[in-house]
Amino acid sequence: MAQRNNVTEFVLLGLTQSLQGQRISFVVFLFIYIVTMVGNLLIVWTVMVSPTLDAPMYFFLGYLSFMDAVYSTTVTPNMIVTLISVKKTISFQGCMSQLFIGHLFGGAEIILLVVMAYDRYVAICKPLHYLTIMNQRVCILLLLLACLGGFLHTVVHLLFVYNLPFCGPNVIDHFICDMYPLLKLACTDTYVIGLTVVANDGTIAVVIFVLLLISYGVILHSLKNLSQEGRHKALSTCGSHITVVVLFFIPCIFMYVRPPSTLPIDKSLTVFYTVITPMLNPFIYTLRNGEMKSAMKKLWTRKRK
Repeated sequence: MAQRNNVTEFVLLGLTQSLQGQRISFVVFLFIYIVTMVGNLLIVWTVMVSPTLDAPMYFFLGYLSFMDAVYSTTVTPNMIVTLISVKKTISFQGCMSQLFIGHLFGGAEIILLVVMAYDRYVAICKPLHYLTIMNQRVCILLLLLACLGGFLHTVVHLLFVYNLPFCGPNVIDHFICDMYPLLKLACTDTYVIGLTVVANDGTIAVVIFVLLLISYGVILHSLKNLSQEGRHKALSTCGSHITVVVLFFIPCIFMYVRPPSTLPIDKSLTVFYTVITPMLNPFIYTLRNGEMKSAMKKLWTRKRK
C-alpha cells in the first residue's frame, strides 16, 4: 500500500502531441459529445413521455441511450479538457473512478444488448405470448441483471488495480485510464492480472458476440413465417440492433482478445467504442425505426403548438 501512494496522479499523453492536432481534436470531439448527449437524451425523453412507446423494446432502448450518455460522459469531457490543458493530469482517485464507471456502464451495456436480442426473439418468434413473457416485472429484473453484471465486471478490475504498487513512472500513453495502460505502469509482475483482463473482458466479449450473432440468425431465419409488412418491420429493427452490436463488439474484441499489451492502434479503437459508437446509436435506432421517428415528430409538433 505504501508503494502505491508514491503515485498520487497520472499524466495522460492524450490522442496527439501536435498542438494543431489538439486544437482540431478539441473542436471535433466537443461537437461529437454535444451530438451524443442531445441524441441519447432525446431518445430517453421521447421514451419517457410518449404514450405510443410503451413496448418493452423501447423501455430497454431508453436505458441503453441513458447508459451511452453516461458512458460517453465518463470519457469524453476529460479527454476534451486534456486537449486544451497545459497540465494533462488525472488524480489517482479520479483514474480509479473513471475505470470503475467506464467498465460498469460498458459491462451493463453489453448484457443489455443480450437482453434486447432476447426481447426481439420473443417478439418475433412468440408474438402471441410476447406481452405475457416480457411483462413489466421481467423487464425490470432483466435491467437489474444487466446492472449487476456490469457491477461485478468492474469490481473485479478495480480490486486488482487499486492495490497494485505504482512506485515510479506515472505517464499513461492514452487519453483515459484503462486496464492495460495501468498494468504497464505497475512496478510488479502483472502477467496473471493481465490474463484475468483477457478472461473478464475478451472471453466474455467473444462469447456474448457469438451468442448474439446466433440469436439474430435464429430470428432472421424465423422471418419467413411473417407477412411482408411484418418481415420488413422486423428486419428494420433487427438490422439496427445488429449494427450496434457489431460497432460495439468488434473494437472491444480486438482490444482485449490478445496477450496483455498496449498497441499504437489502441487509442483509435478506444475512441471508436467510447466516443463514436455512443454518438451513432441514436441515429441508428431512430433512422431505422418508424415508431420512434413518428413519436419524436408528434412531441416536436405538440411542443411547437
